[in-house]
Parts: sequence; C-alpha cells; structure tokens
Amino acid sequence: MIRKNDSYPLQPPRERGTGRAIALAVLMHVLLGLFLYHGIHWQNSTPAGEEAELWTEVPDLSTPKPLPPPAPVAPAPPPPQTEEADIALQQQKRKQQEAQREAQLAEQQRLKAQQEAEAKRQQQLAAQQAAQLAAQQKAEKLKQQQQQQAAAEKQKQQQQQQDALKKQQQEEEQQKQAKLDAQKKADAEKAAKAKAQADAQAKKLDAERRARIAQMQGAMGGGEGTSGNGLAKSGTGSGSGGNATSPGYADKVRRRVRPNIVWSGETSGLETEIAVRCSPTGTLLSATITRSSGNSSWDDAALRAVQRSDPMPVDTDGKTPSSFKITLRPAG
Repeated sequence: MIRKNDSYPLQPPRERGTGRAIALAVLMHVLLGLFLYHGIHWQNSTPAGEEAELWTEVPDLSTPKPLPPPAPVAPAPPPPQTEEADIALQQQKRKQQEAQREAQLAEQQRLKAQQEAEAKRQQQLAAQQAAQLAAQQKAEKLKQQQQQQAAAEKQKQQQQQQDALKKQQQEEEQQKQAKLDAQKKADAEKAAKAKAQADAQAKKLDAERRARIAQMQGAMGGGEGTSGNGLAKSGTGSGSGGNATSPGYADKVRRRVRPNIVWSGETSGLETEIAVRCSPTGTLLSATITRSSGNSSWDDAALRAVQRSDPMPVDTDGKTPSSFKITLRPAG
C-alpha cells in the first residue's frame, strides 16, 4: 500500500491499553483515599466502654431492686471533612514521593560513587600494569643489550684468537721458509764448495796427466797418445773415413766435461762409458751410455755432464770428430 502523506515524518505507534492504565490508576487512588480515610477515622474514634458486675452473694431475687441509671455515653466526634482527608493524603503521598526521590538520589549517588571508585581502581590497575609492562620492556631491552654486548665481546675474542693463530702460523711459515732458505743456501754453499774442490782436484789431476802424457809422448817419439782417464781413442766419423783425433784432443774434451760433473757419492770402482755423436761444428747430436758402472745415480751424473758440455771442442783441423767414446770416473 502506497502512503499518501510521504512528507509527514514517521511517528511511533501508539501504545495499547493507555486508557485502561489511567483508569486503573485513578481507581487505585480512590481506593487508597478511602482506605486512609477509614483508617484515620478508626484511629480517632473512642472505643466504647464495657461494664461488668461483681457478685459477692447470691442476690435475693424475690425482692427486685431498682436498676442504677445508665452511664452517659460520650458523643462520637464528628467525622473529618473530606477536603482535610484529601490534603492529608496528598501530603502523605508527597512525603512518600520525596522519600522515594531522596532514596533514588541517594542510590544514584551511591552508584555514582561506586562507579567513580571502580573507575579509579581501574585507572590505578591500568597504571600498575603499564608500569609493570614498561619495567618488563626495560628489563628485556637491557637483557638484549647485555646479550648483544656479550656476543660482540665473544666475536671480538674469537677474531683476536684467529688473528693470533694466523699470525703464529705466518711466523711458523716464515721460520720454516727461513730454515728452508738457510738449508738451501747451506746446500748450495756446500755444493759450490764441493764443486770448487772437485774443480781444483780435477785441475790438479789434469796437470799431472798432461805431464805424464807429455812424458810418454816424448818417450815414444810423438807416437799416438792414449785417451788418459776417461777419454777413449777417437775413431773416424761414422764411416766417413776421417782422420784420427790429434793427441791433445783428449785433454780438450776432458777439460770441457770435467767441470760439469756434480757428484758427492762414492768414487771407488765407478766407470761409465758414453758414446758421443757431434756435428763438425761441435754441436752435440746424441749421448748414450754404452757401458754402465752399476750405479744409476753416477751414470745419470756422467750423462748430464756430457750433455752440459755442448758444444764439444774442435780438433786441430777446426772440426769436431763425428763420433767418439768417453770413459768417465768420479774424481777421488
């Protein structure tokens, strides 16, 4: 259904039974007024007296006695007027309403005071909780700071220990390297000293051998010389029909090979024969061990000495023999 008066504001519906409630209230006030009226009248009325007769002896009923006159009855007070009763009723009702109002006001004040006390208690409780929370947060923050400081101190100590360990390792490595360098230097000095001694001994032996060879050549009238201490007879160059080497060529080869021998082991009973092939200019083409001494270390040292002697010296004709053999023994 469409409302016609859309411009009017909405109004709440009327409550049912309002007239009945007013009528009942009026009826109750009337009954209350009647009750109060009769109650006040009952309290103000004087109760009627009662009479009693006491007999000491049984009266003689044969002769009737005259009855005493009746006592006068006090007249009843006139009933109060209706207006006065209404005024008293209204005053009593007003007093009751004032008493109820005072009681309600006192109850409201009591509730208000209770609410204020409860609010104050809640505020105090909230303040205590806030203080406890702040203290707890402060304690936790202090604890975290202490833990962070402890962790930083521990990390610093670990870093210091690592640095000290690293420094110690570096010092140990430096000491070890210094020892190795000193050992190498000592070995080099020892090898140089041994080489110098070997060179001096070789020079001495070469001088002695040259002297003996010269004596032998002089005694044989310039005959063909021997190789002398390690240099075998020189043959022709690989079947080319070349001439034999000159008597002094053995000394040249010995002087070239002997300084390159590096050996500090046993010297007795060691002899190695090496076949050498060279170009006419003295360039070493090959060096091969043809007879071993039985000591591989000495054989390797002798072969290295021949390889280090490249190029070989040329003979008196300005050429190096194409092939020859060298017999090497340790100086001793």
